Amino acid sequence: MKDLLEQAKMENRAVGAFSVGNMEMVLGAVKAAEELNTPIILQIAEVRLKHSPLGCMGPMMVQAAKEAKVKVAVHLDHGLTMETLQKALDLGFTSVMFDGSHYPLEENIRRTKEAVDLARKYGATAEAELGVVGGSEDGSEDHKIKYTDPTEAKKFAEETGIDALAVAIGNAHGNYTSEPKLNFEVLQKIENNVNIPLVLHGGSGISAQDFRKGIDLGIRKINIATASFEALTNKAKEYLATEGKHSYFTLNEDMIKGVYENVKNCILIFNNEVKLG
Repeated sequence: MKDLLEQAKMENRAVGAFSVGNMEMVLGAVKAAEELNTPIILQIAEVRLKHSPLGCMGPMMVQAAKEAKVKVAVHLDHGLTMETLQKALDLGFTSVMFDGSHYPLEENIRRTKEAVDLARKYGATAEAELGVVGGSEDGSEDHKIKYTDPTEAKKFAEETGIDALAVAIGNAHGNYTSEPKLNFEVLQKIENNVNIPLVLHGGSGISAQDFRKGIDLGIRKINIATASFEALTNKAKEYLATEGKHSYFTLNEDMIKGVYENVKNCILIFNNEVKLG
């Protein structure tokens, strides 16, 4: 993942990191990436593992990345325990995120350093979060947004040795209840203080204009989850609402198409390949 983010920095774009929960999501995301000849990141968050077990999803994600016609990184998103990070790395994940954002700064640093040391043993990329991104990955909680402190970001990045920093600038997981208001002044200060790629979580629902502005201020990885899950669900609902006999195989194709269309749209925005009105 580190290589993909560094390349994105050189080209002033961001890499899409797309959460997946089943085979159809994996296939749809890779199909869009291959069509646009663009590297992507396939990821799954620890809170999703109760529905999509890592022992099932991990090997599928890794094999899809190996067979893809473009570069694909495989990432554990919001890892909460060293045990889960270890399992992901053993399965062949090329990057892991440890989320210690709910701990006090010094404890977050201590635990994140442990995660970085573990990732290094595998030659893997390490991401971490400072500040609190709103909502939660699975919608079970509503974490209140706490902006990343630019001064703390400098200390955090230097002392942990992370490769990428997830920032909180008004972004939130899940569906936004109102138009998100990103604090680009805070983002600019963070970008000035650290020398590593920045990550924007909670990408579903943010405008194309704000994505572009964030990219200009150092955002190199953008996480998309809710929009893809909803795209898959909506395509399935549309198909099952049609008359006549239904088959798994047509359902499979429609679910893949829903994810493919969402991922393709995101890639075009992140790569600066669509004109904004």
